[in-house]
Amino acid sequence: MMQPREDCRKSSISVDLWRTVAAIACATLLIVMTTEAQGQTFQVIHNFTGGSDGGDPMTGLTVDQAGNLYGTTWSGGSGFGTVFKLERAGSGWLVRSLYSFQGGSDGAGPSARVIIGPDGNLYGTTSAGGGGNCGYYGYDGCGTVFRLQPPASVCKAFVCPWTETVLYRANEDNGAILVGEVVFDQAGNLYTTARNGGMYFSGYAVELTPNNGYWVRTIVHVFDYETGDGEAPSAGMVIDQAGNLYGTTSLGGLHTQGTAFELTPYGSGWTETILHSFDGDDGYEPEAPLIFDRQGNLYGTTFDGGPNGEGVVFELSPGGGGWSFSIPWSFSGHGNGGSVLVAPVSVDANGNLWGTTFETGCCGWGTIFELTPGSNGWSEAVLHNFTGGLDGSTPFSNVAFDAQGNAYGTASFGGANRQGVIWEITP
Repeated sequence: MMQPREDCRKSSISVDLWRTVAAIACATLLIVMTTEAQGQTFQVIHNFTGGSDGGDPMTGLTVDQAGNLYGTTWSGGSGFGTVFKLERAGSGWLVRSLYSFQGGSDGAGPSARVIIGPDGNLYGTTSAGGGGNCGYYGYDGCGTVFRLQPPASVCKAFVCPWTETVLYRANEDNGAILVGEVVFDQAGNLYTTARNGGMYFSGYAVELTPNNGYWVRTIVHVFDYETGDGEAPSAGMVIDQAGNLYGTTSLGGLHTQGTAFELTPYGSGWTETILHSFDGDDGYEPEAPLIFDRQGNLYGTTFDGGPNGEGVVFELSPGGGGWSFSIPWSFSGHGNGGSVLVAPVSVDANGNLWGTTFETGCCGWGTIFELTPGSNGWSEAVLHNFTGGLDGSTPFSNVAFDAQGNAYGTASFGGANRQGVIWEITP
């Protein structure tokens, strides 16, 4: 995950005033253009305050079956980030703070989505806190895996904090910086990655298995960049029906530019297969989780590199006992093109890919894009250009869909309070 860009938020009063006026004008024009061109409407549905609701959301959202939104913020609350819920209230939205991190043994600085587990509880990671001699962008501690449970009885108060349980602390295995989301297999076991640490200081993948109220940890794979393996897994993993895990590393591989890998259960352990080693020309530093489409293809993004040097969306397709690599889309960084990706793409009901870039676009503050397959390849539509003003800036967000096809995500900075926003795109 990239460091929060304070330089984007601190400037002189005169520059701020000019940017605000320009941003409002630009945002109005762009929203009209987007609506006319795509038949879709962008709107901000929550402005973070930096208080109990949190501030600076450094990741995206998860949607439950009722259409409620769940997410995390890097800061705010007690100063170390929050987990929040956004639910509909009439024609608007109501935000509830579910948990405020204290920065100690409970964790600090969540920078990955929370996931709804098979038991209906929320599960996630914090990049710091939890103990250990580590630090991440000003927060102490090596990171945690946590669970949040709702109150046992119906809560009639407006603020009803959930109960946190720390399931794992990275310092237990000499690890650090848990910035990836978690994933469950069909048996209820949980998996995630640590970006740093482990035996070879290149990061590792860990499994947590529930056992009579406790969680037993098992190291699934330890990365070792000196052998051509990956290094620094900066995202969570995805799992197929056979229980195989798939993920990326930001660095390492044959060309030191990052990898896509598969972990397969084998006997009492796991075996790793490198599906692709990036060389820069086909992408550099993949930092986002992979996703499956309905045909079993994997899609991912790279922070940089590619034919135009501004990041790519890549595809891995199974066949013939292996995986073939291709680039459906390479970003240009010019005009509406956007560039620099750290968030995953999402697949909508029609098989289109949606995602965000956190730089460039027409105003320099990132974009929301849609990629549509066709007989002549893929085509891109920019659904929104962030202006750095009231609509937000610098999205590190996935795109989440509800049952009606509405799309949701976050922008990490900007908005009415300059603490980030939650946005919605309606068809």
